[in-house]
Amino acid sequence: QSGARINISEGSCPERIVTITGPTDAIFKAFSMIALKFEEDINTSMTNSTVTSKPPVTLRLVVPASQCGSLIGKGGSKIKEIRESTGAQVQVAGDMLPNSTERAVTISGTPDAIIQCVKQICVVMLESPPKGATIPYRPKPASAPIIFAGGQAFTIQGQYAIPHPDVSPLTKLHQLAMQHPPFTPLGQTTPGFPGLDATTPTSSHELTIPNDLIGCIIGRQGSKINEIRQMSGAQIKIANATEGSAERQVTITGSPANISLAQYLINAR
Repeated sequence: QSGARINISEGSCPERIVTITGPTDAIFKAFSMIALKFEEDINTSMTNSTVTSKPPVTLRLVVPASQCGSLIGKGGSKIKEIRESTGAQVQVAGDMLPNSTERAVTISGTPDAIIQCVKQICVVMLESPPKGATIPYRPKPASAPIIFAGGQAFTIQGQYAIPHPDVSPLTKLHQLAMQHPPFTPLGQTTPGFPGLDATTPTSSHELTIPNDLIGCIIGRQGSKINEIRQMSGAQIKIANATEGSAERQVTITGSPANISLAQYLINAR
């Protein structure tokens, strides 16, 4: 429908690269359809979720590192301009993706904001072609932490939980669950995973996070905490700083599965 050529890399890796090629109009149409599909998935996952605030749509672009300077602009001026004019959050990773000369650019917001943001990024990329050879990022199968939910094994890769068919839940996974408290058998999947049981009772769990680490959990304008909420399906509240205290109270509410996954994602930060 978009008229763009779309290639999706092979599926044995935790991440897959979607390459969209064509005239800029076709690219914007394809991105528009992808962003709307992501929003549809978020709405579906929220139907049976305790989350009260709707998380933003998030896309992760792969951009040659030699073009990232133009995207950021002098003193961050260009990226600031893109954020302000589109309303989207844009973050350029500081490090290159493994075994490549490309960097991840994460965009989050409403579908409309994302589409406008992609348009502006494409303009910058057309005006400032990559310098030298680009070694493209190619995801490789990686040993990632494993969680057990609803009889299914999942590996965590970035902000995604990927079904892991190669692990027997009764052998390696059970041993792993016993060794690592966050990976206790959950018996329940999180929103977005098949088999969600809306009748699972909710409970709360409290954590204390040192003040100097809370920024890593929240992320720029709440981007990281929104990702954790979106992926775990848990409701997460961070208490205001208390005078004289070096720690902040974090309350996680949801099913045992939601809470365990949220705990893992917070600890991973």
